[in-house]
Amino acid sequence: MNAPPVVPVYPVSVWILAGFDPVLIVVAVFLGWKADQFGKVFIAAIAALAVSVLVAWFVTRIGLPWPAPVAAELPTFFPVRTVAAFLWAAAGYGARRALKR
Repeated sequence: MNAPPVVPVYPVSVWILAGFDPVLIVVAVFLGWKADQFGKVFIAAIAALAVSVLVAWFVTRIGLPWPAPVAAELPTFFPVRTVAAFLWAAAGYGARRALKR
């Protein structure tokens, strides 16, 4: 009798922290601010996601605490990070457009 695999359960607070990764916010808002067309917000989000994951992996690797760490044995929360990157980049884009008026 094989037991079903155990799926780890992470609290919602950890999922939310992945969307509020400080590096993700800074990079996404900055690149969204610099975008001159809305289509570039998607590119800004992808770049922010990549930088955020690499920084979180590096910080986790050297042993420093991080709100949403990335490692081989830890969850990466890519769905949350991806949506958050787009929303933060769109917020940066929208803020710049609002201030230009």
